[in-house]
Amino acid sequence: MALEDHTTTDYGHVPVLKDRVTELLSPAITRAGDKAAIVDCTLGAGGHSENFLRRFPHAIVVGVDRDPSALSQATDRLQPYRDRFFPVHARFDDLAEAIQDDSHLHEICASGIHAALFDLGVSSMQLDQLDRGFAYRADAPLDMRMDPSSGITAADVLNTYAHGDLARIFKTYGEERFAGKIASAIVREREKAPFESSARLVELLYATIPAATRRSGGHPAKRTFQALRVEVNQELDSLTRVIPVMADLLAPGGRMVFMSYQSLEDRIVKRSFSELTASATPPGLPMDLPGTAPQFRLLTRGSEKASPQEIADNSRAAPVRVRAIEKTSTEYGGQR
Repeated sequence: MALEDHTTTDYGHVPVLKDRVTELLSPAITRAGDKAAIVDCTLGAGGHSENFLRRFPHAIVVGVDRDPSALSQATDRLQPYRDRFFPVHARFDDLAEAIQDDSHLHEICASGIHAALFDLGVSSMQLDQLDRGFAYRADAPLDMRMDPSSGITAADVLNTYAHGDLARIFKTYGEERFAGKIASAIVREREKAPFESSARLVELLYATIPAATRRSGGHPAKRTFQALRVEVNQELDSLTRVIPVMADLLAPGGRMVFMSYQSLEDRIVKRSFSELTASATPPGLPMDLPGTAPQFRLLTRGSEKASPQEIADNSRAAPVRVRAIEKTSTEYGGQR
């Protein structure tokens, strides 16, 4: 990945697959000309938005993030483009409501959204803010909320969920082999004292997960911390909801790109894209019946991975899976 301008010099975060994302979205942005509306649905540190603003000097970029700290820092970063950058504090699956509630945002998106990016999961900036509790490498309060102003914390989950619910989220969201065993250990330990800090949880996981697995399966806390973060922030539910919402908001010829870092996210995107690109014509007919042709087409063959050079330049790119789709018709009737 090219390291240019203050994308890395001042802020330290290199956007994953910046050039490939731009390549996938560029035709839709170019076709829209000076009316192009780009939505960075996971603003984070603002690296992708900065690249869009620099590469497309007539486009307007809407930056969406549920994390008020990230939104504030990215807005400061993008001050040189303040005439073309519009920050929005919201969950990305609430974007349609945000557009309806804000007259300026409604005007920006009046002719539809031409390009949308979803860089899923926790941002590197959030991981670097150790007091947020996302990282297992340092002791911190068990919070993990992307929006610290609302919702339950990871400590709430650990201290109040029943054994079966804990086991379910560890297995489903963390793909943890020892989900039941970990849930049992948590229930026993919280009877002594409620969980408050990440260090105590990490210590419990080291004691619970067998040594052979610890030696070969990566950090023993990785899967549990992922599962807690997904549960606290309802990440997979938000992702499932936002795809039909954005499909409806896209202008004809508009494109959206999803960057997933875990298999659970990628499966949701894959399944949703399959539904959007499927014909509604009954099987066996030689051609699509009127009104039944798919209204979207895939832009990527399967999921694209980062190249070895990209991973060498930016290790965060190693697990990424990229899928992109284009809206080909005005006939799609999603959930506005």
